[in-house]
Amino acid sequence: MTLRNIMVPVLAIVVFGLLWELLVWANGWPNYVMASPSDLPPAYARYWDLFIVMGWQTLWRTVVGLLLAIAFGVFLGMIMGFSRTMRDALYPLLVGFNAIPKATVVPIVALLFVGDHNFNTILIAFMISFFPIAVSVSIGLSTLEPEYRDILASLGASKTKIFWKIALPKTLPEFFGALKVAVTLAFIGTNLMEIVSPHGRGLGALFDSGKTNSDYPLMFAVLIALALMGIVLYYVVVFLEKIFAGWAERSPSY
Repeated sequence: MTLRNIMVPVLAIVVFGLLWELLVWANGWPNYVMASPSDLPPAYARYWDLFIVMGWQTLWRTVVGLLLAIAFGVFLGMIMGFSRTMRDALYPLLVGFNAIPKATVVPIVALLFVGDHNFNTILIAFMISFFPIAVSVSIGLSTLEPEYRDILASLGASKTKIFWKIALPKTLPEFFGALKVAVTLAFIGTNLMEIVSPHGRGLGALFDSGKTNSDYPLMFAVLIALALMGIVLYYVVVFLEKIFAGWAERSPSY
């Protein structure tokens, strides 16, 4: 990673923060209407211990839900990618399930597994993030060029070897593209459950506490913390993508 790759995103974040501060100042909004970036450091200093504890709770549940979504999404995508019948049978179900607003599912899950907050939160993070992974793997495998498959088969390659040599590498770019989307979706699922559940813990519960007490700087501090955690996980995926699918990256011609 070059210095430019680091400085450009950092500069964009700084410019965003300055514009946010200017917007609040120009409109004369008090912090109980719109908190500004200068209101956030005091909130972090005041609640730093809660941010560490609840931030960790949000992070590990999100990561576990995402890992389960990867395992299930890849498995389901392989089934649909290799079988036209299974693809025709499962796609309508997946599309219908994904069309249901997950905010309406969260209360049902919270009531269904009352008291088991870890399981509830991981389940919602999983449910909201596996769909793009399954679809991307399915598309990558179903669009595999038959010439490559036929050539390897004629040379005596087994289906397993064809998968590892041709199908899997071809699917990796689509997989990592979907994984970047799934990372943010998993955070959304985690925080929906943390806010809605009566036994909620994590940054979502801290946000809800700020809302109850009309502590707007705390609420915005939670939102920024969530955004930063999402950015970190996103770049972890980018790092893994460069290792396993860097060959697919194309530099712009302009």
